[in-house]
Amino acid sequence: MADPRFFSRAGPLSLGVLAERTGARIGSGADPEHLMRDVAPLEAAGPDEVAFLDNRKYLSAFEVTKAGAAFVHPSLADRAPKGLVPLITEQPYRAYALAAQAFYPEPMAAPGIHPSAVIDTTARLGEGAVVDAHAVIGAQALIGRRCRIGAGSVVGTGCVLGDDVRIGAHVTVSHAIIGSRVTLYPGVRVGQDGFGFAPDPKRAVKVPQLGRVVIEDDVEIGANTTIDRGAGPDTFIGAGTMIDNLVQIGHNVRIGRGCILAALIGISGSTQIGDFAMIGGQAGFSGHLVIGNGARIGAQCGVMRDVPAGATVVGTPAVPMKEFFRQVAALHRLAKQKGGSSEGE
Repeated sequence: MADPRFFSRAGPLSLGVLAERTGARIGSGADPEHLMRDVAPLEAAGPDEVAFLDNRKYLSAFEVTKAGAAFVHPSLADRAPKGLVPLITEQPYRAYALAAQAFYPEPMAAPGIHPSAVIDTTARLGEGAVVDAHAVIGAQALIGRRCRIGAGSVVGTGCVLGDDVRIGAHVTVSHAIIGSRVTLYPGVRVGQDGFGFAPDPKRAVKVPQLGRVVIEDDVEIGANTTIDRGAGPDTFIGAGTMIDNLVQIGHNVRIGRGCILAALIGISGSTQIGDFAMIGGQAGFSGHLVIGNGARIGAQCGVMRDVPAGATVVGTPAVPMKEFFRQVAALHRLAKQKGGSSEGE
């Protein structure tokens, strides 16, 4: 059970309701009205809790779990232990996520503005907005319905937020147009100057950064991530993209729809990333690259040239995965040969 000091649980929910919300099919013979009270891991779940199996690595735990029900792929449903109700689905982890959302819905804050907040008289707040302590909202800012601005956060002059935006504590937003249902976690920085300088023999000359940051609907941006505004073109984040903590996105970068970016990624200016790309942690991109739709970039990659749509690359410099492992095998053979010759001398 999640700690009730931090998480409020809804329910109980019937198997029928869970199946309807997740698209799962209830195993034969089970009562759709049977109530479940929580979600839990396979190892810890009890008879009134729902678990899931998404990876064969945990099949042995599934076979002995005490859970009352579990989301499971059709190919593994017959491995369920006695007493467990299979909730059969092609995507068990997705179904579990939806069930967890049902048991633990996003808490709703009471609308209102804390007395210590500073809001310019020309700013406009939509119905049901929440502004926490010491937040600042600048002139001509437009805040949508049911938005929440966290403690100590700043929404700068002229910024636009769609409906149901969640801004955590100590976030700064400037020069930005943000869609609906966007979440910015604590410490995010959006819209600051891009890193643009013209070389000069005496000293670098600052290039004014005259673009914006445009973030489409249903984007999440992790804690302490930074997104620079464009130099003239906008920096752009496509709908449904998920960005982890501590990611740096440079000026003029364009990221497509439904991308997933893990922590500690650095993307240099003017790089374009297509829809549904997946990028592993600590990957780095040089500037002005084109990464195709559906590309997969391995963790700690150093990407120095364009990546075609659908390709998978790993290593530094990044190369196609098969080529990378051929290189590793060749290096391993050379190391063994070198070691053998040294021993014989």
